[in-house]
Amino acid sequence: MKLVIAYIQPERLHHVKKALAVEGVTRMSVANALGCGQQRGFTEMYRGAEFEVQLLKKVRVEIAVNDEYLEPTRDAIIEGARTGQIGDGVIFVLDLGECYRIRTGESGSPAVG
Repeated sequence: MKLVIAYIQPERLHHVKKALAVEGVTRMSVANALGCGQQRGFTEMYRGAEFEVQLLKKVRVEIAVNDEYLEPTRDAIIEGARTGQIGDGVIFVLDLGECYRIRTGESGSPAVG
């Protein structure tokens, strides 16, 4: 079992969800996030004063998958999020030690689905 965490551009979320649905991955958690990577923010003028915005809006997508779904999930996120520009995002894959489904009491791979 793996936990896939992806930080993507907010406007690419719809494309990522569509690409994941094609692969049969429909369970996910999505949250708004702030961060910066290679983009390093930007400079903006407000009421005549210049200020630097270093934390940019991102979307954090978390998906728990069984091992056989890891590659299709990763590839779908890349396909949906890629624009070819700096700031497309990043994907982290972590080992998932345990998982429990509260409703049924299932544990391990069956709980992930």
